[in-house]
Amino acid sequence: MRKLVVATGNPGKLQEMEEYLTGKNWILTLKPQELDIQETGTTFRENACLKASQTAQAMGEWAIADDSGLAVEALNGAPGIYSARYGATDTERIARLLKELGDNSNRKAQFICAIAIAAPDGSIALETEGICRGEILKSPRGQGGFGYDPIFYVPQWQQTFAEMTRQRKGKVSHRGLAFEQLLPQLKTI
Repeated sequence: MRKLVVATGNPGKLQEMEEYLTGKNWILTLKPQELDIQETGTTFRENACLKASQTAQAMGEWAIADDSGLAVEALNGAPGIYSARYGATDTERIARLLKELGDNSNRKAQFICAIAIAAPDGSIALETEGICRGEILKSPRGQGGFGYDPIFYVPQWQQTFAEMTRQRKGKVSHRGLAFEQLLPQLKTI
Protein backbone atom coordinates (compact mmCIF):
# COMPACT_ATOMS: atom_id res chain seq x y z
CA MET A 1 0.00 0.00 0.00
CA ARG A 2 1.23 3.46 -0.92
CA LYS A 3 0.43 6.66 0.90
CA LEU A 4 -1.43 9.44 -0.89
CA VAL A 5 -1.92 12.76 0.92
CA VAL A 6 -5.23 14.42 0.10
CA ALA A 7 -4.80 18.17 -0.32
CA THR A 8 -8.17 19.27 1.04
CA GLY A 9 -9.85 20.46 4.16
CA ASN A 10 -13.29 19.58 2.77
CA PRO A 11 -14.64 16.44 4.49
CA GLY A 12 -17.16 15.85 1.67
CA LYS A 13 -14.39 15.74 -0.94
CA LEU A 14 -12.26 13.49 1.26
CA GLN A 15 -15.11 11.02 1.73
CA GLU A 16 -15.83 10.89 -2.01
CA MET A 17 -12.13 10.42 -2.85
CA GLU A 18 -11.91 7.56 -0.35
CA GLU A 19 -14.83 5.84 -2.08
CA TYR A 20 -13.18 6.12 -5.51
CA LEU A 21 -9.79 4.91 -4.28
CA THR A 22 -10.88 2.04 -2.03
CA GLY A 23 -9.06 -1.13 -2.99
CA LYS A 24 -6.60 0.66 -5.30
CA ASN A 25 -3.48 0.04 -3.13
CA TRP A 26 -3.37 3.60 -1.81
CA ILE A 27 -3.83 4.72 1.79
CA LEU A 28 -5.30 8.21 2.01
CA THR A 29 -4.26 10.68 4.67
CA LEU A 30 -5.43 14.26 5.09
CA LYS A 31 -2.94 17.10 4.70
CA PRO A 32 -2.11 18.92 7.94
CA GLN A 33 -4.44 21.86 8.60
CA GLU A 34 -1.50 24.19 9.12
CA LEU A 35 -0.47 23.60 5.50
CA ASP A 36 -2.39 26.45 3.85
CA ILE A 37 -2.10 26.61 0.08
CA GLN A 38 -3.26 29.71 -1.75
CA GLU A 39 -5.40 28.95 -4.78
CA THR A 40 -3.92 31.53 -7.15
CA GLY A 41 -4.73 29.72 -10.39
CA THR A 42 -7.29 31.03 -12.85
CA THR A 43 -8.75 27.60 -13.67
CA PHE A 44 -9.78 24.51 -11.73
CA ARG A 45 -6.92 22.60 -13.36
CA GLU A 46 -4.31 25.19 -12.30
CA ASN A 47 -5.58 25.18 -8.71
CA ALA A 48 -5.64 21.37 -8.51
CA CYS A 49 -2.03 21.26 -9.75
CA LEU A 50 -0.94 23.97 -7.27
CA LYS A 51 -2.51 22.17 -4.32
CA ALA A 52 -1.16 18.73 -5.29
CA SER A 53 2.34 20.01 -6.04
CA GLN A 54 2.75 22.13 -2.92
CA THR A 55 1.31 19.43 -0.65
CA ALA A 56 3.60 16.77 -2.14
CA GLN A 57 6.68 18.98 -1.70
CA ALA A 58 5.78 19.96 1.86
CA MET A 59 5.02 16.38 2.93
CA GLY A 60 7.60 14.54 0.80
CA GLU A 61 4.79 12.16 -0.23
CA TRP A 62 2.54 11.55 -3.23
CA ALA A 63 -0.41 13.96 -3.10
CA ILE A 64 -3.79 14.25 -4.76
CA ALA A 65 -5.84 17.41 -5.08
CA ASP A 66 -9.07 18.31 -6.72
CA ASP A 67 -10.45 21.71 -7.48
CA SER A 68 -14.05 21.81 -8.43
CA GLY A 69 -17.01 24.07 -8.58
CA LEU A 70 -20.15 25.18 -10.27
CA ALA A 71 -20.23 27.32 -13.41
CA VAL A 72 -23.59 28.91 -14.26
CA GLU A 73 -24.01 30.03 -17.86
CA ALA A 74 -26.27 33.05 -17.15
CA LEU A 75 -23.75 34.29 -14.55
CA ASN A 76 -20.85 34.16 -17.04
CA GLY A 77 -19.45 31.05 -15.37
CA ALA A 78 -19.79 32.28 -11.77
CA PRO A 79 -19.24 31.19 -9.09
CA GLY A 80 -16.57 29.13 -10.91
CA ILE A 81 -13.26 28.82 -9.09
CA TYR A 82 -14.79 30.89 -6.27
CA SER A 83 -17.59 28.35 -5.62
CA ALA A 84 -16.39 27.48 -2.10
CA ARG A 85 -15.94 31.16 -1.23
CA TYR A 86 -19.33 32.35 -2.54
CA GLY A 87 -20.61 32.43 1.04
CA ALA A 88 -19.62 31.28 4.53
CA THR A 89 -21.88 28.19 4.52
CA ASP A 90 -23.53 25.95 1.93
CA THR A 91 -26.87 27.60 2.74
CA GLU A 92 -25.42 31.09 2.17
CA ARG A 93 -23.74 30.04 -1.07
CA ILE A 94 -26.97 28.57 -2.43
CA ALA A 95 -28.99 31.63 -1.37
CA ARG A 96 -26.52 34.01 -3.05
CA LEU A 97 -26.49 32.00 -6.26
CA LEU A 98 -30.29 31.79 -6.43
CA LYS A 99 -30.60 35.52 -5.72
CA GLU A 100 -28.09 36.44 -8.44
CA LEU A 101 -29.74 34.11 -10.93
CA GLY A 102 -33.21 35.39 -10.01
CA ASP A 103 -35.93 34.56 -12.55
CA ASN A 104 -33.49 34.19 -15.43
CA SER A 105 -34.87 31.50 -17.73
CA ASN A 106 -31.37 30.28 -18.65
CA ARG A 107 -30.67 27.82 -15.82
CA LYS A 108 -27.88 25.89 -17.60
CA ALA A 109 -24.91 25.05 -15.41
CA GLN A 110 -22.07 22.59 -15.13
CA PHE A 111 -20.06 21.15 -12.32
CA ILE A 112 -16.36 20.91 -13.17
CA CYS A 113 -13.75 18.83 -11.33
CA ALA A 114 -10.02 18.87 -12.05
CA ILE A 115 -7.84 16.30 -10.29
CA ALA A 116 -4.04 16.33 -10.10
CA ILE A 117 -1.61 13.87 -8.55
CA ALA A 118 1.90 15.04 -7.73
CA ALA A 119 5.03 13.03 -7.00
CA PRO A 120 6.95 13.72 -3.76
CA ASP A 121 9.17 16.22 -5.63
CA GLY A 122 6.07 18.24 -6.59
CA SER A 123 6.02 17.29 -10.27
CA ILE A 124 2.56 16.61 -11.66
CA ALA A 125 2.28 12.92 -12.59
CA LEU A 126 -1.40 12.78 -13.60
CA GLU A 127 -4.25 15.19 -14.21
CA THR A 128 -7.84 14.80 -15.37
CA GLU A 129 -11.02 16.82 -15.65
CA GLY A 130 -14.66 15.80 -15.45
CA ILE A 131 -17.71 17.88 -16.38
CA CYS A 132 -21.34 17.18 -15.49
CA ARG A 133 -23.94 19.36 -17.22
CA GLY A 134 -27.24 20.22 -15.61
CA GLU A 135 -29.56 23.02 -14.53
CA ILE A 136 -30.07 25.18 -11.47
CA LEU A 137 -33.42 24.73 -9.75
CA LYS A 138 -35.26 27.67 -8.17
CA SER A 139 -35.23 25.99 -4.76
CA PRO A 140 -33.28 23.17 -3.07
CA ARG A 141 -34.37 19.53 -3.31
CA GLY A 142 -32.96 16.49 -1.51
CA GLN A 143 -31.03 15.80 1.67
CA GLY A 144 -27.80 14.17 0.46
CA GLY A 145 -24.48 15.48 -0.76
CA PHE A 146 -22.96 18.83 0.10
CA GLY A 147 -22.37 22.27 -1.39
CA TYR A 148 -24.63 23.14 -4.30
CA ASP A 149 -25.96 19.56 -4.64
CA PRO A 150 -29.57 20.45 -3.63
CA ILE A 151 -29.99 22.93 -6.52
CA PHE A 152 -27.99 21.15 -9.23
CA TYR A 153 -30.47 19.14 -11.31
CA VAL A 154 -29.36 16.50 -13.82
CA PRO A 155 -32.14 16.15 -16.44
CA GLN A 156 -30.93 12.73 -17.59
CA TRP A 157 -31.69 11.32 -14.13
CA GLN A 158 -34.48 13.77 -13.20
CA GLN A 159 -32.80 14.34 -9.82
CA THR A 160 -30.57 16.80 -8.06
CA PHE A 161 -27.23 15.55 -6.79
CA ALA A 162 -28.78 15.77 -3.29
CA GLU A 163 -31.59 13.37 -4.33
CA MET A 164 -29.29 10.78 -5.89
CA THR A 165 -27.96 7.75 -4.09
CA ARG A 166 -24.26 8.00 -3.33
CA GLN A 167 -23.59 5.30 -5.89
CA ARG A 168 -25.41 7.13 -8.71
CA LYS A 169 -23.84 10.48 -7.85
CA GLY A 170 -20.47 8.74 -7.72
CA LYS A 171 -20.87 7.63 -11.32
CA VAL A 172 -22.48 10.67 -12.98
CA SER A 173 -20.93 13.58 -11.08
CA HIS A 174 -18.06 15.75 -12.27
CA ARG A 175 -15.80 14.09 -9.67
CA GLY A 176 -16.96 10.64 -10.72
CA LEU A 177 -16.20 11.38 -14.37
CA ALA A 178 -12.75 12.76 -13.49
CA PHE A 179 -11.94 9.67 -11.38
CA GLU A 180 -13.20 7.39 -14.16
CA GLN A 181 -10.41 8.83 -16.34
CA LEU A 182 -7.85 8.87 -13.52
CA LEU A 183 -8.15 5.35 -12.11
CA PRO A 184 -6.73 3.45 -15.12
CA GLN A 185 -3.79 5.89 -15.22
CA LEU A 186 -3.15 5.54 -11.48
CA LYS A 187 -1.72 2.06 -12.06
CA THR A 188 1.16 3.63 -14.02
CA ILE A 189 2.68 5.49 -11.07
